[in-house]
Amino acid sequence: MNVLKRYLKFSLKRSSQPQGTMAAATQVLACDSTSIIFSLDDQVAISSPETLAALRTAASCLKDLLPVAFPTETVYGLGAIALNATAALKIFSTKGRPADNPLIVHVSSRRMLQTLLPQNYTLSPSYELLIEHFWPGPLTLLFPCDHSLIPDIITAGQPTVAIRMPSHPVARALIAFTDAPLAAPSANSSGKPSPTRAEHVLNDLNGKITIILDGGPCEVGLESTVVDGLHEDGNIRILRPGGITVEDIKRVLVKGFSDADTPIPQVLVHRRDFRDDALEQAPTTPGMKYRHYSPSVPVTLMRMSDAPLGIEPLSPSAFLEDLKRSMPHSSDTLRVGLLMPSDSILMRSLINDTTIQWHEFPFGLVSEPAIIARRLFDGLLTLEREGVDLILVEEVPEENEGLAIMNRVKKAAGSSQWITIP
Repeated sequence: MNVLKRYLKFSLKRSSQPQGTMAAATQVLACDSTSIIFSLDDQVAISSPETLAALRTAASCLKDLLPVAFPTETVYGLGAIALNATAALKIFSTKGRPADNPLIVHVSSRRMLQTLLPQNYTLSPSYELLIEHFWPGPLTLLFPCDHSLIPDIITAGQPTVAIRMPSHPVARALIAFTDAPLAAPSANSSGKPSPTRAEHVLNDLNGKITIILDGGPCEVGLESTVVDGLHEDGNIRILRPGGITVEDIKRVLVKGFSDADTPIPQVLVHRRDFRDDALEQAPTTPGMKYRHYSPSVPVTLMRMSDAPLGIEPLSPSAFLEDLKRSMPHSSDTLRVGLLMPSDSILMRSLINDTTIQWHEFPFGLVSEPAIIARRLFDGLLTLEREGVDLILVEEVPEENEGLAIMNRVKKAAGSSQWITIP
């Protein structure tokens, strides 16, 4: 790992300098997802000549060990061939990603998955159930790593490797055309909000990568749920909440084990149901150690829940007065972005102050967490480009998709403020 970090540091230094071989601008190639069909035996057919040509061009770049941005159902990914360390290192240098932050490997079929697993490894009943119900889809599973096959740069030297099968037709077709598993974190500079549209990728990585495949906006909008089911107790540990909810995982396991002699596995959420300090220092999956999802402007999490002991909640008007005194801004009018449910009582209270220029991003109803999840990163990036001085994000209940939403918002926010409405 020391050699790897030295190499990565050198790569990052080079990537910050002008490079004559780098394209002046990144090429965006449109793909029609509806033209891509997979058969039951995982064969892909594409009816659109333009989409076929785009996929062939992108696959050729990948085989030349160049990273390519492509859509998944979660967020846009920055992909490289997972079995080639040189290709994978270009992901790290392009993003400015720390070397000890593992990558998720993406496959297009169960057949491809089997080629990555140790020969003596057999899927557990829990994994069989989860794969049957949620693959292809936004669920990542940890597997034992075959280090003779998968480079250490992918796993950060850990004994496990994170693998998923995306459901987005463009992502799955690209993997199939490349005929190799792809390592792919989000296609953004490390630490920034994940891109959910091709234009998000272009705004960030233009000139740093050759190709972006544009498959439209991402349906889920948050990264995959990461599951560790490798412990001897048989329980399912959620290391990162995401596109598949804890409630859905529990439902599948309860139904699948209802007639079995073995007990139903527990579903445990990291930092809610268990803690693992060693895991946080040497993570087996992305999104656990470093601050993520932060735009270039400050983000404050607005909390309406019960405040911890010793913290006195503020009224909306008192909060705004404090904000005006403390917040530096370049013009006479403070510009504040709002990411709040459209039926938010708090938002109605805030926007009564007409001395502030409010920038509202449509977020959906509080009863529609899947829609809020889909719009979160788009909202952060849109408000950033609108030039606001600050973004206020209202908390949502940590259930269903709300658990993943709050996981991302807590990492993005530099501060929290508890609010009480008289």
